[in-house]
Amino acid sequence: MNYASLLTIIGTLFLLLICGYACRRLGIIDDTASKKLSTLIIQVGQPMMILSSLSSAEFSMENLKDGGVIALVGLGVHAFMSGLAFLMCVGFKDPDERKITEFSLVFNNAGFIGFPILEALFGPKGLFLASFYVISFHLFIWSWGIAILARGRDDIRLTVKKVLINFGSVPCFIGVLIYMLGIPFPGFALPEFIAKFLSYLSGLCTPISVLITGALLATRTPKQIFGSGKIYYFSCMKLLAMPVIVCVVGKLIGLPNDMVIFITAEAALPSASTITMFSETYRLNGGYASQTVGTSSLLCVLTLPLILKAAEWFVGLW
Repeated sequence: MNYASLLTIIGTLFLLLICGYACRRLGIIDDTASKKLSTLIIQVGQPMMILSSLSSAEFSMENLKDGGVIALVGLGVHAFMSGLAFLMCVGFKDPDERKITEFSLVFNNAGFIGFPILEALFGPKGLFLASFYVISFHLFIWSWGIAILARGRDDIRLTVKKVLINFGSVPCFIGVLIYMLGIPFPGFALPEFIAKFLSYLSGLCTPISVLITGALLATRTPKQIFGSGKIYYFSCMKLLAMPVIVCVVGKLIGLPNDMVIFITAEAALPSASTITMFSETYRLNGGYASQTVGTSSLLCVLTLPLILKAAEWFVGLW
């Protein structure tokens, strides 16, 4: 793994986070701007990022097989983490905080932050596989994720349409279909102007999403950020316990070492910023949601390299 590139990416993300924090404090990013930028990323940037990463990959049957395996493994990882998160949140008494904590434990920032980090670690193949992993992420977030938030609520409904048709799953399916055009049409590639269009829009995702996360973190006081026992518990479970358990179980069930490292990296990412938007949409505790995303994003700068080093050592034991 390329740790030098990883540290460069993490340092860049940290500076973007601080910049977003400062922009909020200076009034450059307010609530309206944050919501509008979030909508832009979810509805435009994210679909283009998925399409760009899948359509630009060189086709081969081996890559297609690897991508399919990662998508299936991703489903298993999300199901496993869902069970762990449910048990880890048993002690929460406030229903909103329990929902947000459980959701944030299961769902990682697999796209906006995960894509550049996995590309830094594993090169272009890492970005390609991360695109297939995101398929499982979107299937779960629009099914089990909505089910978590719907507990005790009559106004939140889980439907087949929401699971299959959303701003994540649809571009995933389209991207896979474009990629598979390489079967009947060897050497197929999108016209360069379309590829550039997708690339330019996908490039918005990481910087804007991290700026928004920093801005959300600025809505909480330092005491709320660093003086909450719940957040320290959440951060330990999210950034340390979950990826360690995923790594150990992945190795014990016989997954290849490189796949164990890959899913460990995915599990060690900070919480998905989607929870903040869902919190606003469904009138949950938006401040606490932003705290889980912001704090995990901030602490991930320290924990991710340590977790990956430990995972690399562990899988090399036998």
